[in-house]
Amino acid sequence: MHGDEMSEWNQMTLGSIATKDGYGLVDGPFGSNLPASCYTEEGIPVIRGSNLSLGISRFRADEFVFVSQETAKRLARSLCRPFDIVFTKKGTLGQTGLIPNSGPYSLYLLSSNQMKLTLDTRLADPLFVYYSVSSPESVRKIIQDSEATGVPKTNIAYLRDFPIMLPPLPIQHAIAHILGSLDDKIDVNRRMNETLEAMARALFKDWFVEFGPVRAKAEGRQPPGLSAEIAALFPDALDAEGKPVGWEIKRVDDVLELVYGKALRAVNRVPGEIPVYGSGGIIEYHNEFLVNGPSIIVGRKGTVGSLYWEDRPFFPIDTVFYVKPKTPLTFCFYLLQSLGLEGMNTDAAVPGLNRSNVYRLSVTCASDDILLNFDNIIQPLRKQIFFNARESRTLAALRDLLLPKLLSGELRVRVAEEIVEGAR
Repeated sequence: MHGDEMSEWNQMTLGSIATKDGYGLVDGPFGSNLPASCYTEEGIPVIRGSNLSLGISRFRADEFVFVSQETAKRLARSLCRPFDIVFTKKGTLGQTGLIPNSGPYSLYLLSSNQMKLTLDTRLADPLFVYYSVSSPESVRKIIQDSEATGVPKTNIAYLRDFPIMLPPLPIQHAIAHILGSLDDKIDVNRRMNETLEAMARALFKDWFVEFGPVRAKAEGRQPPGLSAEIAALFPDALDAEGKPVGWEIKRVDDVLELVYGKALRAVNRVPGEIPVYGSGGIIEYHNEFLVNGPSIIVGRKGTVGSLYWEDRPFFPIDTVFYVKPKTPLTFCFYLLQSLGLEGMNTDAAVPGLNRSNVYRLSVTCASDDILLNFDNIIQPLRKQIFFNARESRTLAALRDLLLPKLLSGELRVRVAEEIVEGAR
């Protein structure tokens, strides 16, 4: 950005742009004032570390615990509202969250390990400030400053003096809009994929767990949502054990094979575009693949029973299995979801999944024609999920490219708008 434009940017601190009502920068209550015994089934949600994230992920509005209205009133100093920015004080330093202005809650309570910033919106745009304090540069600074003191925590005094470069408010709004529009689309894709996954799981459960089409035919009804051609493939009755007549009872190893991943030491990883999977998901990117997707990754050590569908070539390391299907891959994926693998830990010291124990599980298996029709219905959903995920990765990469350039004033707003428009 040209020097004359940069001259309009000012070095500020978070304390200087907080509201001056005594509640602009506050931390959560002392732990003794908010013991677990205060938690209730409903009421005012409590913001904890699990609701925040390292990097850009605004707010995780789930896994709340709650307190009563009375407890919230007693701890009113630590209440937060939409557009407040929350920071971790103790725990995973650098975590942040921007409280949303949509959703079922308009009031929240900080946990004892969090702090919040309420901005004077005459001076600062909350979304702009959120992007600034959540940027890799800010996260590194928070962590490094903490390490320099030898104490893995931060505090209100530190946050009050934390530096931030602020352009004029209209430019803040414009930058927040550019970055926010990318994140909004990523969020739309995430929610759409959650809906598509739920639809696929519901169909699997109806056909292969609850035997809905068979039960409907046994009661003389047309199975809902099925064409006459597909409905005709299902049996007309259940046997004495409640299973569809004619369906075979098989083992998991009749349906799929679990193959061990391969060790790939960190020193041997070469930067590339191939995702490397551990039991917690993607841990790195490499330049070579072991499996040419699509396939399924199953957590073996660590996060036991975790499941990931990957359409791209990928590299599964030795803490996971990958699936070689003997039936349609879609059936294998939703079958594995239904088996409760996460509860099958067999190792006391290090959580582990024993392949033989999985193989011994029984599967009520439909005819090949039914499995093929299930695959034909689910495949378009999987393709849309893949498209959405790929688009989100592209948008996130673009956001990560633009963010430091916009926050430093290096890139003009107008140029960034053109780049974003060209990516759509």
